[in-house]
Amino acid sequence: MMRDLFDEAAEDRIERSAPLAARMRPRTLDEFVGQAEAVGPGTVLRTAIEIDALSSLILYGPAGTGKTSLARLIAGMTKAHVVELSAVNAGVKDVREVIEGARERLKMTGRRTVLFIDEIHRFNKSQQDALLHAVEDRLIVLIGATTENPFFEVNAPLISRSRVVEFAPLSDTDIREIVERALTDKERGLAGAVAIAPEALDRIVTLAGGDARVALTTLELAAQIATAEAGPSPDGLSDLKDSAVPLIDADLVARATALRAVPYDRAGDAHYDIISAFIKSMRGSDPDATVYWLARMVAGGEDPKFIARRMLIFASEDVGMADPQALFIAHAAFKAAESIGWPEARINLAHAAIYLALAPKSNAAYLAIDEALRDVREESAEHVPDHLRDRHRPGAERYPAYLYPHDFPGARVDQQYLPDGLVGKRYYRPRGPVAAPEEE
Repeated sequence: MMRDLFDEAAEDRIERSAPLAARMRPRTLDEFVGQAEAVGPGTVLRTAIEIDALSSLILYGPAGTGKTSLARLIAGMTKAHVVELSAVNAGVKDVREVIEGARERLKMTGRRTVLFIDEIHRFNKSQQDALLHAVEDRLIVLIGATTENPFFEVNAPLISRSRVVEFAPLSDTDIREIVERALTDKERGLAGAVAIAPEALDRIVTLAGGDARVALTTLELAAQIATAEAGPSPDGLSDLKDSAVPLIDADLVARATALRAVPYDRAGDAHYDIISAFIKSMRGSDPDATVYWLARMVAGGEDPKFIARRMLIFASEDVGMADPQALFIAHAAFKAAESIGWPEARINLAHAAIYLALAPKSNAAYLAIDEALRDVREESAEHVPDHLRDRHRPGAERYPAYLYPHDFPGARVDQQYLPDGLVGKRYYRPRGPVAAPEEE
């Protein structure tokens, strides 16, 4: 009994010393904040959790949105045996041991096994393959959490046997609720030991960027600074009604977050989402949004040549013949990015990006080549008209005459250039300020 009491006290000390973000994990589904579409009242997933009839899941979304919290909630509610592995340090041997243990447990007691794997995208193909048959036979119920798109990072057979649940960044309202709960929670939170100014709370919510872990970490650090600078209270106690309670103001929040960690993963979804927003902002002729998304990539340490390459493509795909000069501007930006690099290349990239955003737009060249490629790939192969064929071969003297355009006014002459089966076909359809050539 003494050992049990000692262990319980030790666990309690560990829990109390854990970071605020870990202590404030929800203990029930009613405490779970956000992700209403995925796990809100009445959803299929919530019902499955409540009746303990869960099938394998892949929880996918940005950091700090509740994936691990939900997995641990499930672990606390299910009657199944729960095993947790981290893909960072677990190998195939560990996976096989879990599966063998699940097999024996099911045979001896009839009890299922739930396996939670955090950062499952870090498992290589062989590690994921080791899970496949156990998941397929329902020997284990897999719950994988990942910040990466599972359709790219998780084996297709494993995806097909699991339900993918996408988590969105938490809303400002969600973050505010989580922070306010942490401020007042007497068991796991700050228990009113500090007060917070409204503008400081707003700042924490804004800086979080939809990440509850960032918000709670910022709050905890700000509270520690405020408490240290205020010194101990006379009676050693604090209360929100007591004027001596340390106050977290906006300046203190700024000090606690001297450098904001901008959500950006050069190999992950943020990488693709932000470059997509950048391209679409240029296409929409919005220079301000264009510069903002460019700044997100610059702050995230994106490769400047990657940004410049996308602008080179954009210059022909979306500006095209409406402003042929755009291609030269984009190419110059690429050469600048290649030879200068960060931080100065940000100016060259901004110059070119704003030019492309403000340029007139035409996707006629892009549509023309893709339509022609479609005909080449899907239609029968057309022969080159005889008068256009190469003349450096025996029998070429029998070909019909080729009319040399420079021998005619305006260097234009009416003759057939398309193959016989495509005569009259139009691929290039000018748009915007580019006028179609007048027919003679």
